[in-house]
Amino acid sequence: MLMTNEIRVGTAFMYEGAPLIVQKLLGQKGGRQGMVTNLRVQNIVTGSTMQLGLDAGEKFEEVELVKKTVKLSYVDGDDFHFMDQETYDDITLTKDEMGDNAGFLSPEDDYDVQVTYYNEKAVGIVLPVNVTRTITYCEPGVKGDTSGKSTKPATLDTGIEVKVPLFCNTDDRIVIDTRDGSFVERAKD
Repeated sequence: MLMTNEIRVGTAFMYEGAPLIVQKLLGQKGGRQGMVTNLRVQNIVTGSTMQLGLDAGEKFEEVELVKKTVKLSYVDGDDFHFMDQETYDDITLTKDEMGDNAGFLSPEDDYDVQVTYYNEKAVGIVLPVNVTRTITYCEPGVKGDTSGKSTKPATLDTGIEVKVPLFCNTDDRIVIDTRDGSFVERAKD
């Protein structure tokens, strides 16, 4: 059984008889009724997406997904083409099928990722926890602000926007946590 607090991007579970896969964590909200985790999920069978609010104490049956290690070969519009490392087969996933994970991948990367299969159909990917990206645009850094508590928006080389500390500048290489899109540190390379 899977508890609500164990659900992450890429987790697959049964909900009201339908297999769902998490595309994005939209946040948590607490109140008189308890903690509610809001998610954007995709129905694995039909491909439809919806927003879902789950109470903190709920339990779900985990859906077994088969995982294969692949590398990103190239991106063609909204299609991401991966190559199976054992059979050299081409596996194609759309940007919608990948959810938020699409914003962390670039063909220049050398990351091993895992494509997840449900009933022999590719339904999503699992990324490494941390990936290194380059900031292509952000407001200039503020000298002396190294606390890291205040943040500003920054656009990365893959086109997504993340929050970074005020001391980050354009062309800085940073490490991002793929689970929630948060800044980890400046890259050491």
